[in-house]
Amino acid sequence: MILYHASQTKGLTVLEPRVSNHGVPRVYFSEKRENVLVYLSNAIEKHCRETGFAWNGPWQKWGPYGFDPDGRLRLEEYYPDALAQTYKGIPGYIYSAETAQKEEIFAPLSDIPWSVTASEPVAVSGCEFIPDAYEEILKAETAGLIRILRYEEAVQNPKWMDWNRRTMEEEYKNAADHPEYRHFIRAKFGIGKEN
Repeated sequence: MILYHASQTKGLTVLEPRVSNHGVPRVYFSEKRENVLVYLSNAIEKHCRETGFAWNGPWQKWGPYGFDPDGRLRLEEYYPDALAQTYKGIPGYIYSAETAQKEEIFAPLSDIPWSVTASEPVAVSGCEFIPDAYEEILKAETAGLIRILRYEEAVQNPKWMDWNRRTMEEEYKNAADHPEYRHFIRAKFGIGKEN
């Protein structure tokens, strides 16, 4: 089986475990190529760099997606124009790895369908350059591989809007150790204040 991993780093030959939001060093993969497209850019890091917000700690990861009942990835815009703001013009790489290399180190990640993690370094078996993550996401949508819930659609649902607001208020409250995340939430959702 081929597994896929997205990165903005060119020329990787080995994928090393890194700590992400799950708090444990792992290499994160998906069994579906289209599912890693969302990892080609991090909205929080991109926004902070564009606005000059200095941060030397680990970046909070932004994963505005879920899965439809059929298992298809559903990318959601939580604020206006989020998809283009995050991905348009962003290049990156999709690396692939063969599970047969060291099958015993791979394990599924229970809360994300089609995901697999590795606790040890994994050799790269292939690399695909993606010149524009936004365009690639739109191609995957057109092909029916992912679904996009655009903000313009979401605002038509008062329950979704209420959930979005409550969720971001809670995220802001719980992000005391991540000022970069709070900076992002203030700018995109109007929640919170500068300390």
